[in-house]
Amino acid sequence: MADRNKDLLSRFADLSEEVVQRLAEAPGADRALQALKGLGDKVDELQRRTRGFEELERRLSVVEKRLDALSKQKPSGAAAPKPRSSTPKKA
Repeated sequence: MADRNKDLLSRFADLSEEVVQRLAEAPGADRALQALKGLGDKVDELQRRTRGFEELERRLSVVEKRLDALSKQKPSGAAAPKPRSSTPKKA
């Protein structure tokens, strides 16, 4: 039984080597391999860039809550300050 399994595994290994060899010889395989490698690099870059989004979302929600609290506050009894005139006063 062990010889039979070994024979099956060796046949599978030979077949897989042959498939890899045929793929390497296929036209355009070089470009496809380079595209796959580039895709991995791009995924790594995207992952690095998006790593900080969770922290930014947390900080944004805190700021939104503070803004909501400030906008719900009623103005106090004091009137809003009047804007200053642009003409200088005489001394």
